[in-house]
Amino acid sequence: MKRRTFLNRIGSILAVLGLTEAEWLTLGNRYYYALAQPSPRKLALLIGINQYPKLPYLSGCLTDVELQRELLIHRFGFQRSDILTLTEEQASREFIEAAFVDHLGKQAQADDVVVFHFSGYGSRVKLETSSDAMQNALVPANESQNTQNEKIVNYLLEESLLLLLRSLPTNRVTGVLDTSYSVPNSVIGLKIRALQESPEAKLVAEELDFLKELKTQKSRSTPVVLTATSSYKQSAREAVFSGFSAGLFTYALTQYLWEITPATKIQVALSHVENSLYKLGSKQQPDLLNTQKNQNVETLHLTSLLPDSNIGGEGVVRAVEEDGKTVQLWLAGLPPQVLLYYGVNSRLTLPTTEQLVLRSRSGLTAKAQFFKIEGATPAQVGQLVQEAVRVLPKNINLIIGLDTQLERIERVDATSGFAATAHVSTVVAGEQPADYIFGKLQQTPSRYGLFTLDGELIPDTAGVVGEAVKVAVLRLAPKLSTLLAAKLWRLTENEGSSRLAIKATLEIISDKSPQALTQRQTQRTQHSSLNTQQSTFRTPIVPIGSRMQYRLQNESDRPVYLILLGLKNNQTPTVFYSWETPQEPNTTENKPLFQEVVIAPGETLTLPKNNAGSEWVIPAPAFFSEQQLIFSIAPLSATLAALNTANYPTPDQHPIVPLSKPLDVAQALLQDLHNANFIKTEMNGTATDSYILDVNNWASLSFTFQVA
Repeated sequence: MKRRTFLNRIGSILAVLGLTEAEWLTLGNRYYYALAQPSPRKLALLIGINQYPKLPYLSGCLTDVELQRELLIHRFGFQRSDILTLTEEQASREFIEAAFVDHLGKQAQADDVVVFHFSGYGSRVKLETSSDAMQNALVPANESQNTQNEKIVNYLLEESLLLLLRSLPTNRVTGVLDTSYSVPNSVIGLKIRALQESPEAKLVAEELDFLKELKTQKSRSTPVVLTATSSYKQSAREAVFSGFSAGLFTYALTQYLWEITPATKIQVALSHVENSLYKLGSKQQPDLLNTQKNQNVETLHLTSLLPDSNIGGEGVVRAVEEDGKTVQLWLAGLPPQVLLYYGVNSRLTLPTTEQLVLRSRSGLTAKAQFFKIEGATPAQVGQLVQEAVRVLPKNINLIIGLDTQLERIERVDATSGFAATAHVSTVVAGEQPADYIFGKLQQTPSRYGLFTLDGELIPDTAGVVGEAVKVAVLRLAPKLSTLLAAKLWRLTENEGSSRLAIKATLEIISDKSPQALTQRQTQRTQHSSLNTQQSTFRTPIVPIGSRMQYRLQNESDRPVYLILLGLKNNQTPTVFYSWETPQEPNTTENKPLFQEVVIAPGETLTLPKNNAGSEWVIPAPAFFSEQQLIFSIAPLSATLAALNTANYPTPDQHPIVPLSKPLDVAQALLQDLHNANFIKTEMNGTATDSYILDVNNWASLSFTFQVA
């Protein structure tokens, strides 16, 4: 396509929108070259806005665009020239709509792949044509036009966007909206991507005219639109990570897509993403925006996002330095909670089986060198890398963010108090990564408590009225130890990278047959099935009184040893207790002891075993549960020793019981996984102050469910 043809083609819509040719061309020649490519193609329009002229700045939207762009290029085979990005002031409503029409609408043909992404503020606005109904809207960079008598908002209606997506002539269309539409009452926690608009605000007339025109067009596709929340009342949040900020939803979604294999059901994907969001400190529930009444949500697959190969990865080679020995990596496929502690000397494998050793990391980028230089096949840009060895430091702290609403003297006292607490450090909330937030209750400002990152008060952490800050910190110390323990066992998660073939299904036992709620399995093994019948439920809702079990399948050629650890309501640590009563009748204390849970190669085990004495019955009251199933090829000797000094239940107790001394158990578990590693002798300098975990030797799967 000649440049003159391109300009003539886009001129009509520019005229309608009132844009000059010069304004449009400031977006760069990349747009022209994208249009000049023949179909069929994979096209993407990515929008990210951090800086709004009249609103508080966001900080993760540009990272979201980068996360999506790198994923689409290196995992899904998009050409850079076919990905158009509009960021900051480029992302005006007029430019977004013009870019959609010309980059996507005029190019897309049948069977082309189209992706649209938006990260920025959302809001709700009342239309002049409606009664009291408010509509969801995306807030562009030029968000408002204040006049002397009224406020005119220049928003892009969610309805307009859906009509644009439906107008495309291909059914392989995916939209991703990392935004939300209303601001909650609580002001504690992560930054929220929502703007509370005045009920008197009026939508700009041009958008109403655009919507009216779109309604006259024929719908030609049924797009899949993934949203950061399941309701306009929920909040989409962004967080500070290790050297960067990002939207929780975009980060969790793209991380999952780096690791998956094709034919994944959307509901299964959202289940994984929601699980990840919970571990990042948020209970926001990503969802599918049902764009057509006849859509069967449970059977939908990510047909518009099929990877180029069945091989997932934790990252990709972005550049090879001149010496040929050093490569630059993009590590967006690592679990977010792991990235912060992903240590020097961790190893990743290239498709050529060559291993790279991590030498440094900054945010999502890292530098690595070949483990063995001689005879190594040169690395190529675009090669996926898979985790081989995870190195984690032994001196990991729980990070408490001090709420910015605390007075200066309160922050000083809190910093001093937490400094005297073992394995705890403090930061200013919102400035550096944090695990939880210490702040004041909004309803009673003279009371202090511990909050999740999305502002939810953790049960039983609120103190009395008038409590001193240092007293509050001292009171929280046992709770902090529990939360650090959970943080440590979360760092073992490796569903995507484990080479140990394990499948686990959470089931409700019924009189007829067990009902599967959630299934997890290691992805990178020869036994992994691309078409496994996985649950289509999201975070399962389990009724009080239900009988539960895990069905565990060891599809490897080695026996595996198992431990189940959990956390209820961010408060109570739990453990699966497989007991045995000593046979010696003359012992002074006839205490039952923990015994190893082992699954033979190729065998299936139910946990707990199906007998009347060990049933797992869900007790009242309602609670939210997170559980981690950790498998190892070596006995968990240190873990069992720690458990036997901590718990002494009697055989008539439930098999899943409260865990005392959880931090001792978590540290012992990491030491056991470290001891199962056969390459420690090659890494003596690292072994003294780090845990070295080989993906061939362990698997760690995460489950969450809500009891109601």
